[in-house]
Amino acid sequence: MSSTTLSTPAAHHTVVVLGASPKPTRYSFQAVRLLKDLGYRVIPVHRKAVRIEQIPVVHALADIEERVDTLTLYIGPQHCRHQVEAIVALKPGRVILNPGTESHELELALRHAGIPYEHACTLVLLRTGQF
Repeated sequence: MSSTTLSTPAAHHTVVVLGASPKPTRYSFQAVRLLKDLGYRVIPVHRKAVRIEQIPVVHALADIEERVDTLTLYIGPQHCRHQVEAIVALKPGRVILNPGTESHELELALRHAGIPYEHACTLVLLRTGQF
């Protein structure tokens, strides 16, 4: 990493991508790539993959021990319901619910835990400087 990258605010911002995919055509893969290219500390979460974009993959949220600034979701509501407790326990600084990941159950749990969330597209936020 260059010293310029290390001095950027992104380098001090940890982003977990839940539902990261090793398939380049998936939006979650593109998010991992763009976050990495912009200098963010990225933790991809996938049940089986070992590496995505040369980044080691974590297989469960419970395996993450560091502070998480942003958790961005790329899993549908049917899979999200099994992750609600783990998401709240992670205590991310914020959660981004990408299109198609909306979950009333998760939103209630986040609101109750005082964890901010937003309905947005991570790729759009990154590409427009609003991340």
